[in-house]
Amino acid sequence: MSVQTISGPPEAPVAAPAGRLIQLLPGILLLFGIGLLAKLLAHTFAVIHTEHKHLFIPQIDYVLWAILLGLAISNTFGISARFHPGVATYELWLKLGIVLVGAKFLLQDVLHIGGLSLLLVAVELALSLSVMTLLGRIFKLPPKLTSLLAIGSSICGVTAIMAAQGAIEPEEEDTSTAIAAILTLGAIALVTFPAIGHILHMSQQGYGVWAGLAVDNTAESLVTGALYGQDAGRWAILVKTARSSFIGFVVLGYAVYWASRGLAPDVKHKGLFLWNKFPKFILGFMAISILATIGFFNTGQLNSLSNLSRWAFLPAFAGVGLRTNLRDLVGQGWRPLVVGILGEIFIALVTLGLVYWSYSHGVTR
Repeated sequence: MSVQTISGPPEAPVAAPAGRLIQLLPGILLLFGIGLLAKLLAHTFAVIHTEHKHLFIPQIDYVLWAILLGLAISNTFGISARFHPGVATYELWLKLGIVLVGAKFLLQDVLHIGGLSLLLVAVELALSLSVMTLLGRIFKLPPKLTSLLAIGSSICGVTAIMAAQGAIEPEEEDTSTAIAAILTLGAIALVTFPAIGHILHMSQQGYGVWAGLAVDNTAESLVTGALYGQDAGRWAILVKTARSSFIGFVVLGYAVYWASRGLAPDVKHKGLFLWNKFPKFILGFMAISILATIGFFNTGQLNSLSNLSRWAFLPAFAGVGLRTNLRDLVGQGWRPLVVGILGEIFIALVTLGLVYWSYSHGVTR
């Protein structure tokens, strides 16, 4: 599994910003088209299930429909280069949705679970970096590929890998292999995590915290939470946001390490480096949460923000499927995937234990 190459071949310069909008429009329309079709399919199946309860009609949430439709398109017909620029905006829609969903969190909730999240994230970071590095050495992966897998699994998946790419200058094949492994693990999590949550009868909050801790990629973490329930999706976003805030520090650490070995550029302005790598959407999330806490929004406006967040997530979920090409997984080799699977199983089990510990000690509700 790998990321669809979103950036197409170089094209002749076009007038900005109208020309840029024309470039983006086909892919954006594709994202929203898939998202709306997913909503329609989810509604249709729900109606059939209600009217024909004697039939086995699976109730699939629109989130999963959007991913499945995207996967079907990318792995059968493929995506024409004209759609690539617009499809690449799925991360922008994802971050916009996360910012808007901040209206659902009062500041006291953010501080309460945020403090717990930072503690659990610190443990998860140490485990991910250590375990992935150890497994990479055991399976004799290229050193920079091991670094990319460690960075991606500890922070926010593909986004962290791309942030590290310019800092440690790995081989292009190492980058694509790390991304493929992370996306494969994310796809596995979409199926396994909700099932485990139901088997263990986890609460919405407990499961959401676990999904935010253990699932690497931001989009897959959000979806994995949302598949369990709306509240679980909200908590997954909050914990994942806390986890993403460490991206600058982790990437900086690896940049300094590889630079000290003469295998990456020197980092001259570390403060500026941290700011450039820091995910700015977290500030937007906090700003909206603070405004909601002080009563800046009335009930109608809060409902509108909630609806806007769902509309923003529509194209984001579609993009998760569209960017994933299962056929490319064959060419990536088995060792990086095995390292990723073993590492993620260990991390998932440990973080699950941490979540249960927090419940047993009354830290979470």
